Amino acid sequence: MDQILSLLSDTIPKAQTLEQLTRPLLALLSQVTGMESTYLTTIDTDEGVQRIEFARNVGEMVIPEGLVVPWTDTLCKRALDENRMYSDNVADCWSDSQAAAALGIRTYVSAPIRSQDGQVLGTVCAASSDQVTCSAEVEPLLMLLSGLLGYSLERGLLVERLQAANAELTKLALTDPLTGLSNRRAILNDAARLFALAQRENKYILMGVIDLDGFKSINDTHGHLAGDQLLRGVAAQLQHGLRASDIIGRTGGDEFIVIALGTPCEHSAPANDRQHAAELLQDRLSRATIGRYALGDGVGDIQYTGASVGVVAVIPGSVTVDEATKLADRQMYKVKQQRNRQRL
Repeated sequence: MDQILSLLSDTIPKAQTLEQLTRPLLALLSQVTGMESTYLTTIDTDEGVQRIEFARNVGEMVIPEGLVVPWTDTLCKRALDENRMYSDNVADCWSDSQAAAALGIRTYVSAPIRSQDGQVLGTVCAASSDQVTCSAEVEPLLMLLSGLLGYSLERGLLVERLQAANAELTKLALTDPLTGLSNRRAILNDAARLFALAQRENKYILMGVIDLDGFKSINDTHGHLAGDQLLRGVAAQLQHGLRASDIIGRTGGDEFIVIALGTPCEHSAPANDRQHAAELLQDRLSRATIGRYALGDGVGDIQYTGASVGVVAVIPGSVTVDEATKLADRQMYKVKQQRNRQRL
């Protein structure tokens, strides 16, 4: 026991991760039990599976790391349900376990790893294809290891949940909840990065502003839910018409921004060439907004004649993101005024 305590006192303070803690403990368990395989599992009761996270194999029988098996078929669940920690005749004791038969397990010993509130997070186990008698020190050692690993495993799960929650909060903070596009804050952050990239690679930027003509009338006539449906539909159509490298966001109301990187080696292209590229993108975005849109129950479909789109080509370094946005906005209003005159 003194040797065990010495190993634990040397291992625990140095372990920075669950793996760094688990591997020497599995070696210790192997030494004390004399079994071929020792391993740590995690249990996902929602998915109904058990996974072998870390394993130590020293004989012919191999418990593979990463193995995922149905939780209901495991020896661990049977041992837990029956409060039986050890069996040296698995075939007779739990003959219905396909996983045990496939792995050739004859002797098995395990202890559950629990959270502080009692939830089963996993198990620490030893197994052998031979009949092995457990010494008196195996049970207290297993309980000690399960306690140590439970604390580390619960801490790791908590960190994962916090990281996932933080990632979700970050996503929500940068996403327009209606369309799923980047919101104003996110699109301006992306624009700053794209401007910096264009300046490094001697490319120009195409900045586009899109405003949905007649949007207020649709809201007033059919209701805000119909207006929301139109916004979602237009957002999807715009996304479909863009390149993977282009970025798009909804900046609020019925306005969208699109930012595209100029093609390689066109930083020094004549102004009329850059203008031609802006006109092509402007036409493509305008056409993408035209079409039939389903506005929901009680409204049906409408034929939407398209949005007003303004696109300008700018050279990063000569204008800021804010200045480029204002230039595109002015161009959009010129287009809107022209479209209004054509309707008269």
